[in-house]
Amino acid sequence: MTALIRKLQNKTRATHHYYTLNNHLKERYENFLLKFFPRQHAEYRYQRMFNNKLDLTAPVTFSEKLIWLNLFWKHPLKTECGDKYTMRLYVEKLGYGHVLPGLIGVYNHAGEIDFEALPQKFVLKCTHGCGFNIICTSKDTLNVEKAKQQLDAWLKIDYSKSAGELHYASMKPRIICEEFLDDLDGKQPTDFKVFCFNGKANCVFVATDRDQHGHTDKYDFYDFNWNKLPYYKSSLNAGRDYAKPASFDEIIEVAEMLSKPFPFVRMDFYNIRGKAILGEMTFTPSGCMSNDFTDLAQQTFGSLLVLPKPV
Repeated sequence: MTALIRKLQNKTRATHHYYTLNNHLKERYENFLLKFFPRQHAEYRYQRMFNNKLDLTAPVTFSEKLIWLNLFWKHPLKTECGDKYTMRLYVEKLGYGHVLPGLIGVYNHAGEIDFEALPQKFVLKCTHGCGFNIICTSKDTLNVEKAKQQLDAWLKIDYSKSAGELHYASMKPRIICEEFLDDLDGKQPTDFKVFCFNGKANCVFVATDRDQHGHTDKYDFYDFNWNKLPYYKSSLNAGRDYAKPASFDEIIEVAEMLSKPFPFVRMDFYNIRGKAILGEMTFTPSGCMSNDFTDLAQQTFGSLLVLPKPV
């Protein structure tokens, strides 16, 4: 019996070693493709994600067209507005600075931040990627040295190499400190993500119950009459509903004005005490590929996304 158990344990270790090695080789292969052959990298990822061949000659689905834009539409405005700091300059230039969170500071590295001078609550963001955020709800409990180390580590990351989102490659890594958005309920505010096609808002993707790691996030699509749309798989049978934000009309107006130059952009807003606040502009959601959208969403958004000439 002991010999059999030992044999099974050895077999389990060998299997684990095989899959670890296999995953390591896959990761190295992906990195090689991304560095030298970005199109082939996208084709490889798409095949693994959807078990289907990527069509970039005559793209139809939302994911296919997002990938096409990522590879072939390299307009400088996409980099400007994907960067969380220079986006603010774009928004202010168009006269919509009032929808931005208050800016407390801009820094080239964490050593420039005077934590003593910061308010009790604030948000620190690295501007050149996604998810590089420190949300401080109480400065008294913040581990400042750990926060500095984390920020400086994020600054060294080339986010364009994470999933091949090419417009991140030419962004200057920076840190910004913005006001803490508090809706007085003790939770992270609900995110209202407006899907815009050529300057026309189409629907709202609502993200609720959010945490910094994405473990509890819930997502639902709504039309402009606030009817649920069957566009997200986990939402289909969820049986939940959320109130239309008080600033809905303002959100849509601002989203359409700011999104005019872009074939597609997701405009991410918060409703803070009845006021629209713009968080960011997103051009490559989920790295252009998501298994969470329904087939109807892939076809509907794909038909709305009219591809421009390559730039």
